[in-house]
Amino acid sequence: MKLDNALFDEVLLKAQESPRRRMNFDLRTTHDDLSQRMLNVLMTDTVIPIHRHVDTSETVVVLRGKVREEFYDVTGTKTAEFILEAGGECPGVQVPMGQYHTLVCLEDGSVIFEAKDGAYDPIKTEDFLHLENDR
Repeated sequence: MKLDNALFDEVLLKAQESPRRRMNFDLRTTHDDLSQRMLNVLMTDTVIPIHRHVDTSETVVVLRGKVREEFYDVTGTKTAEFILEAGGECPGVQVPMGQYHTLVCLEDGSVIFEAKDGAYDPIKTEDFLHLENDR
């Protein structure tokens, strides 16, 4: 399988129609593959809650477009941010295990590659940061 603009455009159409304004494309070759490898196509109005992965680090590489990866501490204070751009000086980051983070899409149709260890478990895999003003 080629990871090319034709595939990115196909997934982009689904992202544009999605209420979440993003769409992922699973890159695992079998359901027995317990890794998480995917493309994620994002629109600028998608919202990704601040979260962390308690059992794995996460690799994020921009294949098309531009995003901002933001790191937070447990109080919700931003501690770092990285502009990631396809073909740019910094196209990717490694998010350490346990690091609260989010991603902000800066260009419609941006495509990121994400990789994490272990099978996806919606309860165990992501721990969302809940702040006092969220309640």
